[in-house]
Amino acid sequence: MRFDPILAETRFGCGLSPLVAPPADGAALLAGLEAPDVMAARFPIERFATFLSRMRTRRDWQKILRDNRGSAMGEAARKEIRLLNKAARQDNLQWLAAHVLRRVYSPTPFRERLEGFWADHFTATGKAGLIRRATSPYIEEAIRPNLSGRFEDLLIAAVTHPLMVHYLDQQRSAGPGSARAQRRPGVFGLNENLAREILELHTLGVDGPYTQADVRQLAELMSGLTLHFNVGRQFRKDMAEPGAETVLGVSYGGGTPHLRDIEAVLRDLARHPATARHVARKLATHFVSDRPEPSLVAALEQAYRDSGGELRAVYAALLAHPAAWDRARPNVKQPFHFIASACRALVVPPEALLGQSERALRLRLADPLRLMGHVWQKPDGPDGLAEADSAWITPQGMAARLQWAVAMPRILLPDLPDPRDFVTTALGPDVPEAVRFAARAAESRADGIGMVLISPAFQRM
Repeated sequence: MRFDPILAETRFGCGLSPLVAPPADGAALLAGLEAPDVMAARFPIERFATFLSRMRTRRDWQKILRDNRGSAMGEAARKEIRLLNKAARQDNLQWLAAHVLRRVYSPTPFRERLEGFWADHFTATGKAGLIRRATSPYIEEAIRPNLSGRFEDLLIAAVTHPLMVHYLDQQRSAGPGSARAQRRPGVFGLNENLAREILELHTLGVDGPYTQADVRQLAELMSGLTLHFNVGRQFRKDMAEPGAETVLGVSYGGGTPHLRDIEAVLRDLARHPATARHVARKLATHFVSDRPEPSLVAALEQAYRDSGGELRAVYAALLAHPAAWDRARPNVKQPFHFIASACRALVVPPEALLGQSERALRLRLADPLRLMGHVWQKPDGPDGLAEADSAWITPQGMAARLQWAVAMPRILLPDLPDPRDFVTTALGPDVPEAVRFAARAAESRADGIGMVLISPAFQRM
């Protein structure tokens, strides 16, 4: 099967748009990954290094509160903490709007889709307090700059990032023989969460060739990796397990503990054949089908291995494979992709989202996503969002999509397009006759737009 610009924009991009022409070929899609990141500049999201300053400020106010409980100064500190929490909550919703608008206006939509894929692959979120709002800054700092380079660089940036360290309880992980564990027995101990997820989710896969002994040894090697609000990622030698550790038969460390020992094992894990298979299958599943053709997975795996984990080479193999252009469109859009692609087809103006009140953004984006089954940046676990269509095509989920499709466009866009024109804008020239008829026969523009957006032709990619 040959390259199809309409299918390319639907399957590998953010949906059709009357403002942005579909890519001419696969080379154009790939070139977009190297183009200037104009969407990050137009719709900025705070980087984690900046977010840390909020954490430091909150820590300072908490100290004042602890030292002055019951006094006017203590109450003032409590109020400042509430204001910091409120500002972070409101900014988090503005970042949700920015993520949507990047997809609406992006001339390089493959970048936006890859950001979503890798952010989910390396799921991380704060557990309590202010850091619960730090996921978008983490993505902006660790994920987005590393989308088209080597997988090992992306892996290191993500799994050693302060938010991941916090999310998987790594910050208090100390080797049993470390100086700190020896000084304070029972207070600091080894935590295997991050090591396990690196092997199971991020690299080799759940069926990968590792044992519990590898998990334990990797956890001991990674002990000492922690975070500090003043500097972000930090490596503490007094928390690191002394001596060498053996992971998948290879020995690491043994001298003075250092962060480079962790980076060495991560690079080797990134280059492992099982990681090539795991990453290949996940990409094929996400972009093409819940049950991807074995030949497609094999082609991506081979590209990964031949290139040493160069992601751009893997993407090129994905776009070059005939299975990528199967017109059956087996995959269903996840809720965020559905809403963003609808906004792209409608060309929702930035002011309809950015700068809106917290209540408005919950009504327009966050609450509908939740009803569709996707609680924004609050994953059920480190494995992220489900890829299976059955997770999203539920009675409640489809009812929420229908409600959003009919009610929300007229709120976001005061002057709705004619459904008879919009059906081609949203779906391209090969519109199913049933959808064209529904758009033509609708009693109002809002109903017609809703029928197009809820149609199976728009729901699938």
